[in-house]
Amino acid sequence: MVLSVQNLSMRFELPNGAAIQALKDVSLQLEKGALLSVLGPSGCGKTTLLNILAGFLMPTEGRVTLNGHPVEGPAPERGMVFQQGALFEWMSVRRNVDFGPRMKGMAEAERNRITDHLLETVGLQDFKDKAVYELSGGMQQRVALARCLANDPDVVLMDEPLGALDALTREKMQGLVLKLWKETGKTVVLITHSVEEALLLGERLIVMAPRPGRIFREYRLPFAERGVTSDLRSVKKSEGFAEKRSEILEMIWGMEEEIMGRKDRAA
Repeated sequence: MVLSVQNLSMRFELPNGAAIQALKDVSLQLEKGALLSVLGPSGCGKTTLLNILAGFLMPTEGRVTLNGHPVEGPAPERGMVFQQGALFEWMSVRRNVDFGPRMKGMAEAERNRITDHLLETVGLQDFKDKAVYELSGGMQQRVALARCLANDPDVVLMDEPLGALDALTREKMQGLVLKLWKETGKTVVLITHSVEEALLLGERLIVMAPRPGRIFREYRLPFAERGVTSDLRSVKKSEGFAEKRSEILEMIWGMEEEIMGRKDRAA
C-alpha cells in the first residue's frame, strides 16, 4: 500500500478577487504502516493538506493516489479523526463504533465481534451502553478512534485529535495512538501544533513553512518506536529528544516571527 502525494498545490480564490496559495508543490510518499506527524506554524496548510488526503477538497494542481487509484472524494479506505470527536451524541458508545459496519450491511455477529474488540482495545468495554454525552473528552476521543478503526481503513487521518484534552489525558491518548498504530499496522497521518507531540507520534515528521505552504524539513525519528514499549515520560528524557525539540521550536519560532514581520509591514 502506498499513499502518494505528487506536486500538490491548493489555491483559494477570495470573493474580493484576491487569492491565497495555501499549498505549493507538496510531494511525499508513505508506505503501509508509516506514522507521519505534520507540524508547522498557523497558516502553513497542514489542515488543507489533510482535507485533500481525506478527499474533502480537490487540489488546484497535482494529485493524490492510494494504491495507485486517484483520491477524488471521501472513501472508507481513508478514515478521519477530528479535533472534536464528531460523534453521534444521541447514540450509545457501541452504536457509534459499529455505525460504519452497520452501514455496510455487515452481519450482526461479525459487527459485534469487531466492536467488542475495539472497545476492549481502547478501554471502553464497560462504557459501551453509555450515551456519548455522558463521557469525558478523552473517552469521546477514544470512541472516535474506535469508530474510525471499525471501518478498517488503510489510512487513518488525524486532525489535532488530542488538542482539546488536558495534559494528563493527552499523554495517555498519545500512548494509545502508538499502541493502535503498532497493533493495527495502519498508515497514520497526524496533524499537531505541539512539537513534543509531533516528536512522540511521528517516526517521520515534516515541518511545513507558510505562504505558500510547503515542506520545509523532514526528519526520521526513533521516538515513536521507543514509545511503543517505554513510558512516554522516559522517552522525552531519552537521547536526542530535547535537542530535536529545541531545534524544531527555534525553526518554527523563526517562521512565526517572519509572519508577524510581514503583518507589521502590511499594517
